[in-house]
Order: sequence, then structure tokens, then C-alpha cells
Amino acid sequence: MVAEPQAPGGFELRAPTFEILSPVRDALPFPLNKPELKASLPVFLDHAVVGLRHPNKRALFRLSAGVMAGFRQTLNSLGFTEVQTPKLVASATESGANVFGVDYFGQRAYLAQSPQFYKQIMVGVFERVYEVGPVFRAEPHDTVRHINEYISLDVEMGFIRDHRDVMAVLTAVIRGILGHLQSAYAPELAALGAVMPVAPEQFPAIYFPEAQELILKRWGEDCRGEPDLAPQHERWLGEWAREEFDSDFVFVTGYPMAKRPFYTHPNPADPAYSNSFDLLFRGTELVTGGQRLHLYQSYLDSAAGRGYTDLRPFETYFEAFKFGMPPHGGFAIGLERFIMQLLGLDNVRLATLFPRDLNRLTP
Repeated sequence: MVAEPQAPGGFELRAPTFEILSPVRDALPFPLNKPELKASLPVFLDHAVVGLRHPNKRALFRLSAGVMAGFRQTLNSLGFTEVQTPKLVASATESGANVFGVDYFGQRAYLAQSPQFYKQIMVGVFERVYEVGPVFRAEPHDTVRHINEYISLDVEMGFIRDHRDVMAVLTAVIRGILGHLQSAYAPELAALGAVMPVAPEQFPAIYFPEAQELILKRWGEDCRGEPDLAPQHERWLGEWAREEFDSDFVFVTGYPMAKRPFYTHPNPADPAYSNSFDLLFRGTELVTGGQRLHLYQSYLDSAAGRGYTDLRPFETYFEAFKFGMPPHGGFAIGLERFIMQLLGLDNVRLATLFPRDLNRLTP
């Protein structure tokens, strides 16, 4: 290697010699020596074991590693403890989400939809915990933003006043992740043409009923009375946040209790709505979180109100509250969706190492 100012990188190889370590006789499924991969998504995914060698793919998944590193770094600095919880569980945790059932030595078990129950339990041990790990959703979605296994960045924290304390920590985490990427992964960001999002010190927030009123007033669509926002509604709110607050992030708070799991804390001033939130990133839901119930009797009442007649699957979970838990809350960030929105990808599968969806179980 010889210094050469005119060469890319400032150096030039002269008179190189090569030694073949592993001979290849078959043609590649698609070229890897081009600046961009020219393969359709299905073809790429079928041959991901080779396609992931492309420099842009390496850069993308280095960014994924950077997001996890920034997540951990920020939370460690805030006094959180990392935990790892079981992925084989005895009961479902999230209302409205299907589960993958498995045979566990003759017993019925499930792949965990989230670490929700366990991370709440661990608040009683460490007060502030987080986890990075896979979660599984047996939902028959076939969209560009859903997959059936993804990496969830989970947080739970105790001794909060309400969900706004959780939102403040989430804001710090998002800003910490972005700062880490800018300082440690600048070459990867440049290679992928990433446009870094605008993330002010305080993200704007809008109450769910007010968001529905805004959608009606500004875009003429009446979604009042609906328990959730449609993807188009989220995109509109993302546009509004950017125009009005110069922010690529916006909180929607106070989703209807009917839409949230049974462990969600209601808004004391407006009990039909919850002390919960979604964080939209460039018009797409990135994070769900909120305040949880913390009193034992509240759990019994909530479970009964949701029609749970057999509470045996929840016995160990409820035991933590029987012996006292502080007011607490948390959130979960979808890693692949974060990368999708950061890079402006049109399909979450492009941000997933080996996607699992309705039709794909290999490679």
C-alpha cells in the first residue's frame, strides 16, 4: 500500500498478489460489487446469507448495533439495570395480540409477546430496568411495517408521578441514541444517505381526543369515537408536528382504555382514557408506553372488568403487587421500525436481519 493523494482514501495498492482461500464456482444470485443492490426484496431475502455481505447492508446492520449500544449507554447513565427475561411463558401478556403456542414437555406454553410482566416484576427488585431481546406476535399482518418476530427495546421504571415521567425518559433515550449514532457511526450514516431527524429537547404532545379533533378540522376526516389512529392519521400528525414544532417526533397521549391492556393506568381526570402514549417518528408509531396499575386490588378489578374469569395464569405476576409495588411505567421501542424510519425505507423487512412474517421462515 502506497500513499497516493489522488486515490480514494489516499492510498493505492500496487502489485497485489492474491491467494484463493475458498474457491467459488457458482454464479452469485445478484452482483455484490455495485454501489446499490439490484435485487427485488423477495430475491434478496431468499439469498440474504449472501446479500448481507454488500457494504450498504453491513452499514445498515451496524447502525442497528449502534441503536442498541446508544440505548444501553443512555439507560446505564440514568441508573437502569439490564435484565433478560424468559421467552417461553405460561400466558399471553398483550390484549389484542395473538400468540405462538408451543408444546413445553406436554404443557401449553407461548412465545413471549413482550417482557411486560417480567419487567414490571423487576421494578420491585431494581426500580429501573431495561431489556433488549426478541418478541413474537402471531398477528396475520402482511404490511410493510409489521413482522412476526422483532427486537424490542424495553424499559420499565418505578416511583413515577404519571406517564409524563416515562415520556421524559423516553425523550432522553431517543436523543441519546441519535447522539451516539452521530458520534460513533458517521461513516455508516453517510454511506446510507441518512437524514438525521429533528429531535428537540422536549417532544410535542397531543391528547388523543384533541388529535382526533385536529384530524377532522385540518384534514376533514372524522375519526372521533374510534379507539385508535389509522396509519394515515399518524402520517398527518407527523406532518403537523414537523410544521408546527419543527420536530420529527410527537407524542399522542391518552389512548382509550378500551384499546390498552388491562394493566394500563386510567387517567384519573378522564377514566375512559389512559395514562398511556404512542410516540410517532416521522408519522409512524415507533413506541408504545405509559403508566401501569400498581395496586393489587386494581389488578383484580381490571382483570374482572376485562372478563378474565380464570386468574391462575397471572398468579405469579399478581404476587408482586400483593406485596407492594411503587407507581411505575415503561415503554418499548421496535428496533427494526426505528431503523426503517431513520433511513426512510419502504419496508421493515429491509431493516430486519432475517425477517419472519406470514410467508417466511427461512433463511
